[in-house]
Amino acid sequence: DKDPRCHTDARLIETARAGDPGLERMAGGGRPGAWGRGGMVTKVLAAKRAARSGTTTIIAGGRDEAILQRIREGRFQGTTIEPAQAPLVARKQWLAGRLQIEGRLILDQGAVDAIRSGGRSLLPVGVKAVEGRFARGDLVACMDLQQREVARGLVNYSSYEAERIKGRGSQEIEGLLGYVDEPELIHRDNLVLTDG
Repeated sequence: DKDPRCHTDARLIETARAGDPGLERMAGGGRPGAWGRGGMVTKVLAAKRAARSGTTTIIAGGRDEAILQRIREGRFQGTTIEPAQAPLVARKQWLAGRLQIEGRLILDQGAVDAIRSGGRSLLPVGVKAVEGRFARGDLVACMDLQQREVARGLVNYSSYEAERIKGRGSQEIEGLLGYVDEPELIHRDNLVLTDG
């Protein structure tokens, strides 16, 4: 629950759920160790990403030369981090793990609610602002009005086109652009919710 190198009263957490903000807070207080980079919080965040595919992660001491054998036999001292939810489909795992965001779409509250609760596609009508330069097929972040990321996805229109159709109904796309590729700015199959 705290860095044992600095706190003699530190208590080992044997099991935890991936994505638990309390676990991330506890891990964030550590400093990088001599044998790794980024400290404990990096390991906890890696476990969180692995959990998206339903993977359980074990964090154990790497100085023990027989640690992998001990883990296989269930005789180890460490932390097991279990996935907190069912795995995402493979495509959404890939989307969630992509790091290069090319732009941002600022959404109204109705759009945020539709994609968060309703599992809907993102339509142009729900977009308040377009930020950055991106092309069709690029990964963009979807932000709420408080600038918190709520989702990310592969966009069906460039930033120039998105700017022209933002806030408008899908039936207006052809009139505004002279063509229509898709009625959605981001289809729900290409959209994944993020933790923000």
